[in-house]
Amino acid sequence: MILDMFSLKGKVAVVTGSDTGLGQGISRAFVEAGAKVLGVSRSASKATQEMLGEENFSYVTADLSTLEPVEMIINTAVEKYGRLDILVNNAGIIKREDSIDFSVDNWDLVMNVNCRTLFFLSQAAARQFIKQNSGGKIISVASMLSYQGGIRVPSYTASKSAVKGITMTMANEWAKYGINVNAIAPGYMATNNTEALRNDEKRSADILERIPAGRWGTPDDLMGAAVFLASSASDYVNGFTLAVDGGWLAR
Repeated sequence: MILDMFSLKGKVAVVTGSDTGLGQGISRAFVEAGAKVLGVSRSASKATQEMLGEENFSYVTADLSTLEPVEMIINTAVEKYGRLDILVNNAGIIKREDSIDFSVDNWDLVMNVNCRTLFFLSQAAARQFIKQNSGGKIISVASMLSYQGGIRVPSYTASKSAVKGITMTMANEWAKYGINVNAIAPGYMATNNTEALRNDEKRSADILERIPAGRWGTPDDLMGAAVFLASSASDYVNGFTLAVDGGWLAR
């Protein structure tokens, strides 16, 4: 049955940025599809665990601005659940400042979380998949700014453009191991990262005017795409960044 291809029963996933927003929604989608999830976030993902139940969702806290937690994250998933099948690189940060004044600290922090740690966590997951001889799925959260320049977010734009590029690079090298590497580019979503934009009446109105769907996206809007890319339904999808944007890029 075709719906069986979308099942994640028996699968184990790591989802970063699992405490709120998109990461929480993706974790819920995976659990509903049958997976066990290890969440990773800087603050404890207690609300997500309460929502999904301790038998389905556990979490660790980690500062993803450094590479120090990478090995611990992979090892914890394997020790707790016996294997790893899916990695979702969702954690990300944004710093807003005019490019003419943009600081080195704001550049480095965003690039470290959104790009550097994302790559090396993917590398560690891929090594585990190869060790298991099981194949696996890596999904990174890109952005509309993987395609566009944006305003006052130079490091975020650079990092999300890099996510799209390294997704293709990793797919090229790891497809031979049965590892599918893809990304999701959310449109303008109602999350913590967009709170400032949504509170700016003019900017919010300008954004909504361009979105054919006429609304901000929600974490629920990403659930289907995430399950698709994590499941066997996407076994022949490699190196692609799927826009879930209400039609923003089509405008």
